Amino acid sequence: MTSRIPRDSRLRLVRPRPLAAAPSAVNERRPRRPAPRPPEGTPAPAELARMARSGLAAAARVARWADNALGPGRDAATADGKATLSDATAERAAADLGLTTDRVRADWDTARLAGLVEVHGDSARPGWRLRAWNRDDSAVLRGWVALFDAWSLASPEPGDQEPGAVAEVVSAMPQVLSFLQLSAGPVPVEQLLDLLRQRVTELRTERCEVPYGAGSEPATPFAPVLSADADPAEPAHNAELAPLLDWALHALAAVGALTCGSGQATLTPLGSWAVWVKLEQICVAAQSPAGNIEQSAEAMLRGCAQLRPNAARAEYRAWLAARTVGSAVAELLLAARGDDALLRGLAFEALRVVGAPAEPDVRAVVDEPALRPYALLWLAEHDGVDPEDAHEVLTRQEATWLWVDTAAAVADHGEAPMLVRHLESALQPTVPALLTEVRAVGHPRTVQVLVALAAAHPDPALAKAVRRAAFQVHTGGS
Repeated sequence: MTSRIPRDSRLRLVRPRPLAAAPSAVNERRPRRPAPRPPEGTPAPAELARMARSGLAAAARVARWADNALGPGRDAATADGKATLSDATAERAAADLGLTTDRVRADWDTARLAGLVEVHGDSARPGWRLRAWNRDDSAVLRGWVALFDAWSLASPEPGDQEPGAVAEVVSAMPQVLSFLQLSAGPVPVEQLLDLLRQRVTELRTERCEVPYGAGSEPATPFAPVLSADADPAEPAHNAELAPLLDWALHALAAVGALTCGSGQATLTPLGSWAVWVKLEQICVAAQSPAGNIEQSAEAMLRGCAQLRPNAARAEYRAWLAARTVGSAVAELLLAARGDDALLRGLAFEALRVVGAPAEPDVRAVVDEPALRPYALLWLAEHDGVDPEDAHEVLTRQEATWLWVDTAAAVADHGEAPMLVRHLESALQPTVPALLTEVRAVGHPRTVQVLVALAAAHPDPALAKAVRRAAFQVHTGGS
């Protein structure tokens, strides 16, 4: 037993059992899939990065101003700890940059969504993408894609629309964007409206939102909005969705993903490239050993449990590409709240793939005991702490709780030797010290973990001490 956490301990949750025990399909060498080529006519990456830099120039300017004016020891950037620029800071930036305060606020929000600035509490700091802005094309493109993913946050939602209807449109827009990308040219808005209506119908049908009258045949999902003399061939729901589609198209135009005019919409080169990348990720997932793209977060994480770390991350990326960021993060956190400790660890591995857009949701669960250690580690890494040193942000009690939770994952999904080796990752220098702190930490799986460890350990004396500790926890004794 050592007094520090091994450098590779975090990866054990991704690979809960030795590769030799994994299915042969995972270990067999498969021919490499040729690197996909973007559609003909797609600009080169350097040209796409130039377009992204141009579109985000105003946001980068405000981010650089914030870097110089709001650094450590200077004035706070925000007023409420929620990334809202304070009045004083907005007025100061407007004066320094020769802009209106409204323009400053809009550019600030764009910079934040693109990861050019990061807000922590009431202070802001430059994002890593800003540091690499002039020299790293991939950083620029990733920043633009982050903004593209957050298109629904870039423009205010229509105030006169139901939140549920807005959420349905946001969920349906990936299919609309895919159609635009495959069309490779202007598409009439009326055609997009029909496609949107069909997709929203599918979403409502999947949720079984189909009204039934007493003793009548099932109605269509949109039957309630049709008047008695309406023409079924022209569903009234088109009129209901038209303002929402208009909002979505203008929001996507605001981030530079498409252009609208003369009753038509066309993807920009950047928008077409971004949609193609996401479609390609989905195709990769469909051809992967797990192919979990249509599964729930819990089922997807279970499917990734036996994959190598890189293969698992590829699955996470593809699964995320098929969903809006907000819904994906919420679903992952819901899976993390379950009883399976392995899924808890894997959910936060998937959230690492999400990156900055997941930060508000991860911060919101810090006070949940079951998620707190995982959330603190995630936030530390997000703040730039080396993953190998991130465990230092945990208190002794939090680290011990995490040790028990990880041991529960190993006991449920691993093998006996792995559980024995897990002792090496404990902070405590001796087994008696570990048992004392484990008993005090109050993890709901403590008894099961200690019983499994006692059964697995080859040292009879140590196994007896662990069994005694398990019995004392079970009976509430000291």
